[in-house]
Amino acid sequence: MTCRSAPVRRLLSAGTSSPLPSGLRNVSYRIAARNFHGTSMRQSDGVFSGLTDSRPQVPWIEALRQQQEGKLPGGGSRGPVERDMSPKKMSDSYHRVVLPLGRDPSLSNTYINSSGHIRLGSILMDLDALSGVVVYKHTGPGVTTVTAALDRITIAHPLTEICDLEYSGQVTYATGRSSVEVTCKVARARDEGEPSKPEDVLLTCTFTMVALDPETKRPTNIPKLICETDEEKRIYQTGEAKAFAKKEMLKKSLLETEPNDPESALIHKIWLRQVAYHDPTNSLRQPKNVIAMSKTVLSTANIMQPQYRNRHQTMIFGGFHLKQTFELAFCCAASFAHARPTFISADPCTFRNPVPVGSVLYLTATIVYTDPPLLEEDGHEPVQRDPSSHLTRIHVRVDSKVRDVEHGFARPTGQFNYTFAVPKDVKVLPHTYQEFMMYVDARRRVQAGDAQDREDHLDVDSRRRFRNVEDVNMTE
Repeated sequence: MTCRSAPVRRLLSAGTSSPLPSGLRNVSYRIAARNFHGTSMRQSDGVFSGLTDSRPQVPWIEALRQQQEGKLPGGGSRGPVERDMSPKKMSDSYHRVVLPLGRDPSLSNTYINSSGHIRLGSILMDLDALSGVVVYKHTGPGVTTVTAALDRITIAHPLTEICDLEYSGQVTYATGRSSVEVTCKVARARDEGEPSKPEDVLLTCTFTMVALDPETKRPTNIPKLICETDEEKRIYQTGEAKAFAKKEMLKKSLLETEPNDPESALIHKIWLRQVAYHDPTNSLRQPKNVIAMSKTVLSTANIMQPQYRNRHQTMIFGGFHLKQTFELAFCCAASFAHARPTFISADPCTFRNPVPVGSVLYLTATIVYTDPPLLEEDGHEPVQRDPSSHLTRIHVRVDSKVRDVEHGFARPTGQFNYTFAVPKDVKVLPHTYQEFMMYVDARRRVQAGDAQDREDHLDVDSRRRFRNVEDVNMTE
C-alpha cells in the first residue's frame, strides 16, 4: 500500500540525498539563486499587510509535518497555558488601519476591478482579518479563535470615488463565555484622532468569533468585557439584543414553521400564474423578462490550497470563503440580469463547518427573489416606479458545502444571502416546492432587512440610494 505521507517525507528529506555531480551542482546553485518572484509573496489571497498580526505563519510543509506527527500546528505545546482572564475594556481591543487605496496605485491589483470599481469581496476578506486581530487583543495568547457568524451588512453611504479607506474595529460584546462580537467599520480615511463623519462611513458589520482550546478544539472561556461610558453600555446592550434576536429568528425559520396564510396564498397565486403560462387555451404567455429559478443556478467547485489557510495552519481562512461566495453571487446576478449588479446588503450568515486545506469547496448560487416581484399577496402585478428607468433588487442565495478529495461525506459550511441592484426589469419564477420555500425565505429576509434599515434610519428605497448604479463605485 502506498503511504500518503511518502511525498512529504521525500520533500523533507531532500536535503539529505546523495550529492550531485559538480556540473549539476553549479547549475542547481544558479537556478536556486535566481529570484522567480517579481513581487513580494503574499501570506494570503489579497489581505492587506497592515491586518496581519505579529504571529508568524508556519510554512505549509512544516505545518503538514507537525500535523502528521500529531503535534499542534504552529509549534504550540500541549498542556494547560497560563492565561490572563481579567476583564477587558473596549478600548483595549481597538485596532485601526488605513488602506491607502487612493495614494498607492500598486493596491489596485487587489482592490480595483476591470471597470475601476472597488472589489467589495476584497474588503470583506480584510474585515474578517481585522476581526481576528481585534479578538486576539482581547483574548491574548493561549486560545484559537474562529469566525462563527457575520451579521447583516448594508452599504450606508455608497462610494463614488477611489479614496483612502480606514478599517477600524473593537470588541463590543463579550459575556466571559467562548463567543465574542467584534464590530468593524469601513470609512473614508481621516487624520489620527479625528472622528469619522456619519456621511463618510461606507459600512459597518459585526463578526461573531468563538474561542477554542488549541488542544481539545472545544470552546473555552475568554475575558469578560467591561463598559466604562454610557455609549459603551449602549453598544453592549445592542449586542445583547442581537444575540436574543438571533435565537428568536431561528424559531421562525421555515425549517421550524410552515408558511403563514398570506405566504401560502401567494404561493398558490404564483403557481396558478405558471399554469396559465403553459395553458394552450390561455392567451397569457410568460414574458421574456420572467425567468425560471432553475435556469438561474450557477455552481463552482474549487480545491482549497494552502495559501488560503488561516492562522490555525490547516483550515481555510473564513474571509476567503466569504469572498468566494460573494463573487459567485455577483456573477450569478450579472448572468441573470445581463447587467452590472451593485451591492446593497448581505444577510446574517453562520459558518457551520470548517473548510480544511485540500478539501473541495462546492458553491451553488441561485436567484431566489426579485423586487418588484412577479406577484404580490393580493394577486396584482407590481410595476416599476419609473418605467423609463428600471431598477430591480435581486436576492441571491449561495449554498456552500465541503467534502474531501476522495468525495466522501459532504458537510454544509453555510448559507450566504446577498442583495444587489440592477438597472433592469427582471423577475424570477419558482416552480417546485423546494424553490417556493427558497422564494418565501428570501422574501422574509428582504422584508426583515428593510425593517432593520428603517430602524437604523437608512433609506430603504433603492432608487433614491442608488439613483445611478453605474456611479456607485462598489460592485464585486
